[in-house]
Amino acid sequence: MPSITVRKLYQDNCQKLNLAWVAGASGTDNRISNDEQRPTLALVGHINLIHPNRIQVFGVAEIDYLNRLPPEAGRQMLDQLFSLSMAAVIVANGEPVPSQLRQYCERYRVPLLASTQPSPYLMDVMRIYLARILAVSTTLHGVFLDVLEIGVLITGDSAMGKSELALELISRGHGLVADDAVELYRIGPETLEARCPDMLKDFLEVRGLGILNIRSVFGETAVRPKKALKLIIHLVKANDQVMQGLDRLNIQSETQNILGVKVRRVTIPVAAGRNLAVLVEAAVRNYILQLRGIDSTRDFIDRQTRMMREQDYAADSD
Repeated sequence: MPSITVRKLYQDNCQKLNLAWVAGASGTDNRISNDEQRPTLALVGHINLIHPNRIQVFGVAEIDYLNRLPPEAGRQMLDQLFSLSMAAVIVANGEPVPSQLRQYCERYRVPLLASTQPSPYLMDVMRIYLARILAVSTTLHGVFLDVLEIGVLITGDSAMGKSELALELISRGHGLVADDAVELYRIGPETLEARCPDMLKDFLEVRGLGILNIRSVFGETAVRPKKALKLIIHLVKANDQVMQGLDRLNIQSETQNILGVKVRRVTIPVAAGRNLAVLVEAAVRNYILQLRGIDSTRDFIDRQTRMMREQDYAADSD
């Protein structure tokens, strides 16, 4: 299960959120993660004693509420708060940190951070950051490209020509995200984001040419840091068995399940003389049309059905 320490969270967001470390330095290694056994445990939010957050945020209303409580009631509230599973506390809006809250964080080894940013903005930034950093991930073999603003994963057996195809597409103005090892992160219920391992960024291996630095060869616009996966192009060697098994009308869209997300997949047979770059671009354009509700195959079937009915009607009239 992916996790992150409070120290790492502080380092990554310190400047953007104007974070200051106030107390609880002994809890820097407290870990934040998605708890599948406790789905009601949210990652970040305003103080909630019923469905607690891993990061509890004190905004203007929460600080005002704590300050208005009688001393004994305040201690009872904090006792209940710190009995929960909590990785850190953040006081937002530039509010003064109550001394009682500071003491509890020191006692329970819970990092206490302060921010001048409004609590709604702080929580939005934190949620996006944690969604990406704690996303469930997997690594697939293939080449990932940005083709016509659509994230495309090209897969297939070794020596199928994936890298050569990627090089041709890059030369036609499309962008490289990752070659060989593609890291996929589920950042939303139906969203997979592709990234490249740091070691392989900008590089593409082509048999006969070796390893090419795509950024150096084609320029800055030829590479992308990340892209959402929308379409899989699977290359297979063309033979009689494969060709007979293909659905020429492609009535039912083929999909592949990755991390619980179904992704549209198109199988393209590889044979001498076939322009794969053109075929990939055509597949992407067709996918874009389908997103807009335009299905060429369905239009063809409807036209054929309509013409057959017209012929039958003319025959009955005669």
